[in-house]
Amino acid sequence: MLCNQTWLTILSMKRLKPDLPSLSSQMILSVAALVLLTAVAAGLPAIWLIRQQLEQQAWAQLEQGSRAAQALYAARQNELDSLATLTAQRPTLHSLLTQTDRAGLSAYLRTLQNGTNVDLIIVCDSQQQVLARVGQPLPGDPCAAGVPLGFQFVPGEIWLLATHPLESASTPGAVVVGIVLDDDFARQMQAQVGLAHNLLLNGQVVTSSLPHAQLSRTVQPDGRRSLFTVNDQPYYALSFPLDPHLPEKTGATTQLEAEVALAVTDITATQERLAWTLVGGMALVAAVGAGLGIVLARQITRPLAYLTQTALALSQGQLDTPAREVTTRVREVAVVMQALENARIDLQRTLTELRHEKAWTDHLLQAIVEGIATLDHEGRVTFFSPGAERITGWPRHDALHRSIDDIIQPLETDQPFSHFIPPPGRRQKVTVKAAGDREVTLAITGAQLTPPGTDDVWLALVFRDVSEEEVIHRIMGHFLANVSHEFRTPLSALAASVELLLDQAPDLSSDELHELLISLHLGILGLQTLVDNLLESASIEAGRFQVRARPTHPGKIIAEAVRVMQPLLNKHGQQIVLELPVEMPLVRADSRRTGQVLVNLISNASKYGPDEAEITVGLTLDEKWVRVAVADRGQGVAPAHRHDLFRRFVHLDAAGDKTQQYGAGLGLSVVKAIVEAQGGQVGVDDRPGGGSVFWFTLPVEADA
Repeated sequence: MLCNQTWLTILSMKRLKPDLPSLSSQMILSVAALVLLTAVAAGLPAIWLIRQQLEQQAWAQLEQGSRAAQALYAARQNELDSLATLTAQRPTLHSLLTQTDRAGLSAYLRTLQNGTNVDLIIVCDSQQQVLARVGQPLPGDPCAAGVPLGFQFVPGEIWLLATHPLESASTPGAVVVGIVLDDDFARQMQAQVGLAHNLLLNGQVVTSSLPHAQLSRTVQPDGRRSLFTVNDQPYYALSFPLDPHLPEKTGATTQLEAEVALAVTDITATQERLAWTLVGGMALVAAVGAGLGIVLARQITRPLAYLTQTALALSQGQLDTPAREVTTRVREVAVVMQALENARIDLQRTLTELRHEKAWTDHLLQAIVEGIATLDHEGRVTFFSPGAERITGWPRHDALHRSIDDIIQPLETDQPFSHFIPPPGRRQKVTVKAAGDREVTLAITGAQLTPPGTDDVWLALVFRDVSEEEVIHRIMGHFLANVSHEFRTPLSALAASVELLLDQAPDLSSDELHELLISLHLGILGLQTLVDNLLESASIEAGRFQVRARPTHPGKIIAEAVRVMQPLLNKHGQQIVLELPVEMPLVRADSRRTGQVLVNLISNASKYGPDEAEITVGLTLDEKWVRVAVADRGQGVAPAHRHDLFRRFVHLDAAGDKTQQYGAGLGLSVVKAIVEAQGGQVGVDDRPGGGSVFWFTLPVEADA
């Protein structure tokens, strides 16, 4: 009724004042002005943002190119350092220096230069004098003490040098290698980075992948960014220091910088095209909006009051009453009314769906494993999910409205829990004491939120129990360190033996050669055992572990395992004592993997048993099983640690205590997996008189 009265009042005012502009004209002008202002308001910032975005992309490309160029310089420096080191350690070089064969030394250095693409190789003696030099001439005395290496500037050239001392008492001195950073080098950098490349000395271009004569630097806004033109083509450039300590080395105010540059002609043309496109689009949108305003204004004036009343009813939440039909000849008005009715139906359905979704969200929140808690501005708990109850052990009714510091208490510190809450978007791990004095490691993330109807900022915490993950991380770190050592030790021994054979094989006696070959064999055997254990463990973890059991004679398996391990036993003066029955039945087993079981057990018996001791390998028969045992004379395994003995990554010393000794910690776990996959069992017992007896069983072949 109020809307009708307002509409009638407007009509009365129109009749009383016919000189007032009509509603249609006002709507047309308003729509046209609004569309034009909207287009301008949206278009001008868009033009500015696009220009800024293009420039930012250009500078971002230069930043990325700068980082890539710095990485290439660092790689080149490391390559030169490595080359200097390898050159200084070459036996041929030391031999030539000892023989004082300068002609041969120069030829040898020239061969090295051709194979390494360096511009300079110099060999200096202990008196800092040049013994031999190949490559381009380098002004000054590179052998003199105190000459700065790394990046060095000489008149008209920039060099990158590296040195390494000659590690020999008979031929003291040093090796110096270097490359000249000329235009070819700059063009190589451009090919690798994809950007033009310049080298600057005190702001002046010394080396460039661009033409020197036409390069004219016009603008330098700050210390790193600059603009210059080459052949009337503008470039954005970004510089970085090659050696910040060069002034300290040279004792002068010399600044050596590298610069990457990007041609921006295409970027400028693109900016102009986008600007004109946006201006044309704005004009088109303004014209179309004005035309639509004219059409709409002519059709909406009459039923406006009723539509307003209907919309007001919807805005007041009257969703159960359908909108009445409007008698009108205007199709658009009928469509608007139908749209209002559809909006009422959709809004009613949406509200119903929102209620269902809220109920589902509450149910889903209850089922989340992670703990979720919300804190008010005073740090009091306002929500505590079932996941939080499970992790902390605190019931929800006890946690609500209490300070989070009273509920969750960090261990090994006097700081409250709120001190460890990370900023929004960050993650923090902290070990806390949960209910029942349990230790729990939590991974915490936080986010700020503002509840509806209030200006207070609350904090939402999501925490997850990562105690097992932390344990796995520690175990894996220990495992990787041990595996690295296990690989490095035999490889180092193998490398030393091979190098000795290569260098001194003609001078070694047969016994010395035999000893070296035994050492090589033991190293290879250890590596093979480790690799086998790693592969088997990976197969077990991936679920692809299989055994191919066939009728097999157990004596052959034992004989092959003893043959493989005999060199290791001979090294420690240990002997294998076989206690086998005269007749042995066939067993159903995978001969290769069962041999791996015996190799692991005999290897452990040798490792943990004393030198010059006996290791007994025995076999006893049962009706359906064959029991194979390996007995040593070590200190045995404590009963308290036997349940962990066949787990992965567990290391036990002879007394049974866990230690930090090296080893992969996989051998006995692989033994257990192979034996159980064949239907047998594995275990360990005390040996009378001292030591341990590791045993496993194999099923007897049914048809044997």
